[in-house]
Amino acid sequence: MTGSPESVEPESTEAGASLAFDSAVFLKSVTERPGVYRMFDAVDTVIYVGKARNLKARLSSYFRGQQSLKTQALVRHIAKIETTVTQTEADALLLESNLIKAHRPRYNILLRDDKSYPWIYVSTDQDYPRLAYHRGTRKRTGRYFGPYSASSAVRETLIHLEKVFKVRQCEDSFFRNRSRPCLQYQIGRCKAPCVGYVSPDEYHQDVADTIAFLSGRSQALVEQLVARMEQAAAALVFEHAAQLRDQIGQLRAISQQQSITGVSGDADVIAHVTVMNLTAVAISTIREGRHLGTRSYFPAVPADSESAEIMSAFIGQYYAEREAPQRVLCSELPQEPEFLADALSASAGRRVELLQPQRGKAREWLAQTVENAQLAAQERLASRVGLDARFTALRQVTGLAEISRIECFDISHTQGELAVASCVVFGLEGAQKDQYRRYSIEGITPGDDYAAMHQALTRRFARAQREGGILPDVLLIDGGPGQVSQAQAVLTEFDIVSVYLLGVAKGVERRAGEERLIRPRTADGKGGEETRLDPHHPALHLIQQVRDEAHRFAITGHRARRLKARTQSDLEKIPGVGAKRRQALLKHFGGIQGLRKASSVELAKVSGISDVLAQEIHAWLHEGVAPGGAGE
Repeated sequence: MTGSPESVEPESTEAGASLAFDSAVFLKSVTERPGVYRMFDAVDTVIYVGKARNLKARLSSYFRGQQSLKTQALVRHIAKIETTVTQTEADALLLESNLIKAHRPRYNILLRDDKSYPWIYVSTDQDYPRLAYHRGTRKRTGRYFGPYSASSAVRETLIHLEKVFKVRQCEDSFFRNRSRPCLQYQIGRCKAPCVGYVSPDEYHQDVADTIAFLSGRSQALVEQLVARMEQAAAALVFEHAAQLRDQIGQLRAISQQQSITGVSGDADVIAHVTVMNLTAVAISTIREGRHLGTRSYFPAVPADSESAEIMSAFIGQYYAEREAPQRVLCSELPQEPEFLADALSASAGRRVELLQPQRGKAREWLAQTVENAQLAAQERLASRVGLDARFTALRQVTGLAEISRIECFDISHTQGELAVASCVVFGLEGAQKDQYRRYSIEGITPGDDYAAMHQALTRRFARAQREGGILPDVLLIDGGPGQVSQAQAVLTEFDIVSVYLLGVAKGVERRAGEERLIRPRTADGKGGEETRLDPHHPALHLIQQVRDEAHRFAITGHRARRLKARTQSDLEKIPGVGAKRRQALLKHFGGIQGLRKASSVELAKVSGISDVLAQEIHAWLHEGVAPGGAGE
């Protein structure tokens, strides 16, 4: 991105003014440069955000000619318009996306994207690179391949690569501290570079072959392997020739399983359908001519939105945080396709085309993507009908007139250690995963679930009170009367009376359908009653669904925290002992247990370990004293 946006606020009516918005006066002062505009209502709320190559021409279009019902409703509510001039189309695209996320205007199409796509990562900056599953920002040095539409596709590909090329996939901390090969070597899925069982040249050839396969050059790779096999056979190195033969067979089998698209290069195929006021957008990902899967989205779309507007909004928000491929094949071209293509090209640093295919293989893939969008919409509608019935049943059980937001808290730990609290959110459309939260619990007595619940709830509602956040209509607590009383104490502390509190306690034998629903006891001794619903009651099914999701989310967070704690070797905590020294120590003594038994004199015999450092390592291992005399 180049330059910084130049903010401009043309003459307009003040928020809350009684006079109607004077578009004629406003348009006289609007620039013709590219930028972003924000429309406000009478109470100064942003109701629409848009971008344009020519701000004057785009804004003028709202106030002339026949307009859609949606645009007419939007114009009636405009009290003020502000514009921001940008240096490039790419700047406008990014700013528009950020403003839509920040303000969530009622007349904008809102893409709800709770997860980033998964990738395959190759750490090419290491002596022995590793393959890994990756999700999130791509800041580390190395090669990234994807994106894939689903985690299962990435993991399946990694399993294939593990069998064929045997490049390590272990964590670096695990790799650095090995003194003997792990199980992956024993079952023939790794060549044990951690202990030097493979030469650097052979390993780097395996990495290069892996990159060639992931880059879509599988046929050329097979031809290279055939040539190497023939060379090995001619040199009478039959064992190596047999290994190459097996690799060739496995690669050919994988290639037969791959769906070859007939669309060369990189492309995304985007199609949207609207069924019973529900809009579904499906996007098929093609990289290096290989189809990597299809993923569906359900953006919030205002009534009477046009197809071209939906496509434009989706593409703009979707690629604001992703690099667009060479071609984006659309079921319908977006509004101002040239402007959007220029913005995507500027962001990607190369030409990006927006196309509507009319024939050939590309048209077939577009038709299949449209079919996927229709199936996704039908499945979503079927699920929504069942969810509506469950919410209706829960309203009847609780006596609440309206329930649009449910939050559930759960605690997960192992014998009290590394406790994690989860908060999941459900709305009328199901799980709101972008609003999930986890809390690492600190400073309590290990195993004190009551204190853990109190801390998590205090942090949640303190932030809501501080920032004016949204409160749930129903607060579910996974636990019995003790946990419910902690929740009630927190609500009382923050003077929150609008939240319906309900505990969910498992039955004696912890079987589904035997849950007890617990209401809090008030200060005057009222409440505290426990009820049971019929195992087939729709309200109970909804409670179970939310509770189980909170349980899953808490366990996942706790396992990640526990894994991080366990994979950090004791040696990694010692300043001055780097990766090479750790590996030398572990190799010399056969592991951490042998190392703990060694004296400082024996430690000093290891290459690179001085007498002073040996004494400091011995003190650390036996007394928890770091080099320099500092405690842990």
